[in-house]
Amino acid sequence: MEMTVQLVIDCADPQRMVSFWAPALNYVPESPPAGHATWRAYWTAVGVPAEELPPGTDDLASSIVDPTERGPRVWFQQIPEQKTVKNRWHFDLKVGGGRDVPIAVRAERVDAMVQRLVAAGATLLRVNDRPEMGHYAVALLDPEGNEFDVV
Repeated sequence: MEMTVQLVIDCADPQRMVSFWAPALNYVPESPPAGHATWRAYWTAVGVPAEELPPGTDDLASSIVDPTERGPRVWFQQIPEQKTVKNRWHFDLKVGGGRDVPIAVRAERVDAMVQRLVAAGATLLRVNDRPEMGHYAVALLDPEGNEFDVV
């Protein structure tokens, strides 16, 4: 039996999360299903009432996909509740190159990605700089307060 995996992330603003996470993960917003020029056209065709769709845009992608088709689809599911506690999972964006790369080089790579993500809307949470352990990582919050690491 074939199986695929989809990661579902509860959020308040799916389009904002798509705009942040697509470039952060080197993903792209998912295209509307075949036969539909836009997501609004698709959602309307399947019977979603207009008042339930965000106003003023046809670009309603709420999911992102890996253009290489190696990673899972990520769907940002809109929910009314706000985040209230620390998430029990998180992304590790592994850009440093691993332990075979000198820690100074890894830190430079991590810091470059962190700068890019902060400019895109992330918030710096803490730097985990432990040279005695050969470890360098930065913890951040995405635009809705979900924790993730760049290592």
